[in-house]
Amino acid sequence: MSKLLKEKLNKEECSKSLLPIQDSLYILSGKWKLPIIVALKHGHKRFKELNREIEGITAKMLSKELKELEMNDLVKRTVYDTIPVSVEYELTSYGETLDTVIYALRDWGVKHRKRITSK
Repeated sequence: MSKLLKEKLNKEECSKSLLPIQDSLYILSGKWKLPIIVALKHGHKRFKELNREIEGITAKMLSKELKELEMNDLVKRTVYDTIPVSVEYELTSYGETLDTVIYALRDWGVKHRKRITSK
């Protein structure tokens, strides 16, 4: 096999690996999406509950992030016909599939923090 062909195949394999990672990062990118998902792991919550629980997030940013998570079928928004209207958010079953990713990130983060703080 020629060197040029090997390089082309390596590049294609790299692209096949990188594309799904880029897709995942696009959906979960930013400072707030994972904290919102983690907060919803503990059950459905109203907007104000999420806003209080996630320290530092503004109401405007929370609203934007929830809309994007809902658009990607990770979060379900339920509106109740009460006075005043109540809205709750919860993870979808598809959102629950992020468990292994979240736990892996948490475990790596614990190890990384120990490594950096021990220096």
